[in-house]
Amino acid sequence: MFNVTTSHDLVKFTSHPYLTTFASFTSYPSLASIASFLCLILLLLLSNIIKRNKLCKVFLVDFACYKPPTTQICNSETFLDRVRSCEKFSEASLVFMQMILEKIGLGQSTYVPEAFLRKPMNPCLEDSRREAEMVMFGAVDELLAKTGVEGRDIGIVIVNCSIFNVVPSLCAMIVNRYKLGEDTVSYNLSGMGCSAGLIAIGLAKQLLQVRHNSYALVVSTENITQNCFFGKERSKLLSNCIFRVGGAAMLLSNRSSYHNIAKYQLVHTVHNNTAASDQSYNCIFQDEDHQGLVGVTITEDLLVMAFKTIEANIITLGRLLLSIQEQILYVINYIIRSFSLAKVDPYVPNFKKDFDHVINHVGGKPVLDEVKRILNLTKHDMEASTMTLYRFGNTSSSSVWYGLAYAEAKGRIKRGHRVWHIAYGSGFKCSSVVWRAMKTIDREENNPWGDEVDEFPVVLETSWSDADYHFEHGRT
Repeated sequence: MFNVTTSHDLVKFTSHPYLTTFASFTSYPSLASIASFLCLILLLLLSNIIKRNKLCKVFLVDFACYKPPTTQICNSETFLDRVRSCEKFSEASLVFMQMILEKIGLGQSTYVPEAFLRKPMNPCLEDSRREAEMVMFGAVDELLAKTGVEGRDIGIVIVNCSIFNVVPSLCAMIVNRYKLGEDTVSYNLSGMGCSAGLIAIGLAKQLLQVRHNSYALVVSTENITQNCFFGKERSKLLSNCIFRVGGAAMLLSNRSSYHNIAKYQLVHTVHNNTAASDQSYNCIFQDEDHQGLVGVTITEDLLVMAFKTIEANIITLGRLLLSIQEQILYVINYIIRSFSLAKVDPYVPNFKKDFDHVINHVGGKPVLDEVKRILNLTKHDMEASTMTLYRFGNTSSSSVWYGLAYAEAKGRIKRGHRVWHIAYGSGFKCSSVVWRAMKTIDREENNPWGDEVDEFPVVLETSWSDADYHFEHGRT
């Protein structure tokens, strides 16, 4: 659980400037309360360890990412041609979308719904349902084929899709298609944004604590057909340019027999939200424009609120995973800043010591660049996420699974490696899931990156500024 400390590490650690600053104030009686605070943290750490040992183990048996047919590949030129043909966009809107496509980090082989490729482009409910069925059934079919599990063995089904809500539900589509049993527990998560896929993993984990010897099927997707905005507001036009077709299916189990054959063991799930803040709640908001057209408004508060939420998430995660040294340094830095003992910058723990792979949600190049900066990650650390954005676009909650598939296709997942999935989305919410690889993953046939993975990484030379994206002013 914790890193082993050598004598050399101890000398280096005790000479850290935070400890020196902290020690200079130990003569003050008021620091007795600080010592009590440190003792409380130690007790909380011990209680977390005891609690985790009581939970039954949950394994990720396998996962599958949907790869649309090549007929749905759409480069920037084709996309702009199709949106122009529907005669609903002004020339200024077309120029804006072209600029976004050049800067957001998407390549020329992403996928759009079939309805977007027609002339004129005029999507309807039937088109939305068809996209949902193709993505979900395509991913689940592949997953069941890989694992050999039959539908009647699945006791829990969780589907998440933010925008598209249909009757019967997406969950009901899965139950009907695969003829699941009458006692199957099913949940349909809607309106929860790009972090919903990892939230669904957390829900599956909780359900598997009470339904023994069971399987949980999690399906994460978004519906692009239903999400196209045909108005003029630039912040709403962003979604047209960023989101693409995609989805993933994951099979989890608490069966002890999977200890030696599952791909990953679920180690931790951490979820938090800052929706109590109006700024956070309103930074991504689905509403109507002045013409009554529905779209998703993205405000200028997005990046600020996103990283406040991410910071809160990684603080909680740090208490669970970071070495004793890193945790002590973080607490002392917090005390120094809280009591104004000295002027120091906030301490960012070195998560790279505790994770072998960091897979981010691929919201867009601006978000990825900020995550890289704040967490002190390298270009290599961000490669899986950056290339996922380039190759598949923002597939919403399923994007982190395309990122993990990339790491597997590159042959980088070794037995014992720890993988950190982190995703964030409207609300504003952030979720982290930590996995431990149960075996070394060789390159597989059924991988969305297939034979083309050797062509990656590619060099991206795009730049951006907040002004490029025309975020709306914060809502009141």
